[in-house]
Amino acid sequence: MNTAHRRMATHVLFASVLGWCLTVQAAVPGWSAESPAGPDYLLGPEDVISISVWKDEHLTKEVVVRPDGMVSFPLVGDVPAAGRTVEDLRLDIAKRLSRFIPSAHVSVSLTKLLSYRIYVLGRVAKPGEFMVGHHTDVLQALSLAGGLTPFAAENDIKIMRRTNGEELVFEFRYGDAKKGKDLKQNILLQRGDVVMVP
Repeated sequence: MNTAHRRMATHVLFASVLGWCLTVQAAVPGWSAESPAGPDYLLGPEDVISISVWKDEHLTKEVVVRPDGMVSFPLVGDVPAAGRTVEDLRLDIAKRLSRFIPSAHVSVSLTKLLSYRIYVLGRVAKPGEFMVGHHTDVLQALSLAGGLTPFAAENDIKIMRRTNGEELVFEFRYGDAKKGKDLKQNILLQRGDVVMVP
């Protein structure tokens, strides 16, 4: 086989693999190449979602999860979205649409993750609100905030979390963590967590 034939065979193989990948992508409900979160991610206010019904351009819409946790979509009105996965929301919308469009093929994908925000306050170089597109632990959050200042009480850091109206407080000893000790305290932060550095 000469060089030209080898190149042609390579191009054909590449095209076949690309076509297979696109087929798999289309077959997975709610899958999006732009989705910054995994399938278990729970939607929250300000997240942006793309909803579409196959072969119906009038039922293709980008929506934002409202502060009340709802999204609006033609024909079905308001649908609860906050605290649900993309797949759960897709199934709910498809069920509601079935009254109007039997066997509707609904696709839902998370296009912008804007609700996962954490806060680092106190004696850090850059205190404030941080919007992150991935799960973040305490050490990563402190790094985002530029690290501790020289006068920070590194072994008296607190993580404050509000869950179902209850305030939870977790202790974090930075001095131990940076020595590789008690790393289980380096917990993954949840949406809205506040890291306080005295």
